[in-house]
Amino acid sequence: MSKIPKLLEEFRRGPELIAAALAGAKADELDFIPEPGKWSVRQILCHLADAEIVAAARFRRLLAEDGPTLRAYDQDVWARNLDYANRKVSEAMETFRHIRAWTYDLLSSQPEAAFTRTGVLDGRGKVSVEDLLAIYARHAEKHAEQIRKVRQAYRDSKSR
Repeated sequence: MSKIPKLLEEFRRGPELIAAALAGAKADELDFIPEPGKWSVRQILCHLADAEIVAAARFRRLLAEDGPTLRAYDQDVWARNLDYANRKVSEAMETFRHIRAWTYDLLSSQPEAAFTRTGVLDGRGKVSVEDLLAIYARHAEKHAEQIRKVRQAYRDSKSR
């Protein structure tokens, strides 16, 4: 049995997971950095938005082109040089939500055979549409957990 329907459902639910992790967050929680080298909730949300833009392009290239090379990027360089610490949380969340929905609509309309299309991802090698779907289906879940941990660290820092 194909894993595609389950992966598509996980992918679709990503924004819901992030929204749940953010529920009730206060403004000062968004900029709390739990330890040096870690991201704030604001930075995580900006990363999610930019990663979703990259994912949307990667999926489209794999579906439209034969064997494309997909560029890697340094997420920490993007966070620093794109000034994630000062971006708007609401815009990052809306970007993530809208692009995820747009890509879900595209992927869910594809025939099963489309998920076997491949390209080469810098630093990783050959990847299929299904491989990328598995990565991005879990991406929001991973960051929802990260958001919960940062928020807990914030609460812990206030109770000392």
